[in-house]
Amino acid sequence: MDGISPRVSVVMPVRDGAAFLAESIESVLAQTRADWELLVVDDGSRDATALIARAFAKQDERIRFFEGDGGPSQGASWARNVAIRHSQSEYLAFLDADDVWLPNKLAEQVQLLDERPGVGMLYGDTLYWFSWSQASADRDFLSPTGVPSDTVFPPPRLLERILRDQAAVPCTCSVLVRRSIVDQVGGFEERFREVYTDQAFYAKLLLATSVYVARGCWDRYRQHPDSSVIRAEKAGRLPALQIDYLEWLRGYVWSSGKADAPLRRAIDRALWLNRHIRWYRLYRRAHAFAGRQRRLLARMVGRNLGDKPASSA
Repeated sequence: MDGISPRVSVVMPVRDGAAFLAESIESVLAQTRADWELLVVDDGSRDATALIARAFAKQDERIRFFEGDGGPSQGASWARNVAIRHSQSEYLAFLDADDVWLPNKLAEQVQLLDERPGVGMLYGDTLYWFSWSQASADRDFLSPTGVPSDTVFPPPRLLERILRDQAAVPCTCSVLVRRSIVDQVGGFEERFREVYTDQAFYAKLLLATSVYVARGCWDRYRQHPDSSVIRAEKAGRLPALQIDYLEWLRGYVWSSGKADAPLRRAIDRALWLNRHIRWYRLYRRAHAFAGRQRRLLARMVGRNLGDKPASSA
């Protein structure tokens, strides 16, 4: 690497990613900070993924390609753990093979973590990117974090907020984390192969370290129908997968000894809502309808009282 030790290891899992892989890698090559390494891990691709990755690795020694054994997919969590085990840097950043970074991503985020030695992880806003396709050019939107920017959250308060839908789940491509914290929590949970790979990982981090929610957007999260979440949603598997994640989370948190009463209540609430989602939706609709009726009645009573003639002296 021309004598430059990498400070950031970029973790990129890929499976059948030939359509977007080159664009994602090029967004790493375009970074204004040069002291990075990119670890691309192929998880059973059947397309031209390996050819594209090898070509980039041949052109730039900062890029390393790890190929599977030719068998079936072992999941995104497995692929990320392979990259983490081979990483050589102080910081880890994550970029899926269909997303892209803005050129100042690493330069600005590394500086922010360098300035906060007591913080283990940071992230910011993310652009939900539809305009990569001309058919959806006007649908881009900036997904807010849901919490105040430029704020440090001690563990486990941010996890509690996410469980209560008071904060958005960070996008993987927005996160920068210290390698030491990832080693401490044991990396990704390989039982989660496609969906909830990121949330299980974040839960472990948010229990273990303070998190800085930064002001800024450094990434574009590509929206397309072949994403793992969309596939699970179309197949009707998402509700069951969410309950499975929450049950795992409850067991992990209980066994960690780090669960205070607010976090326990937040997990129990999330589990109850997901197990009774139809009843909860009916309750919310009925509650909203009753509220509208009460407001309407109050306005009608107010008008009637206003129309009442004044009593004669």
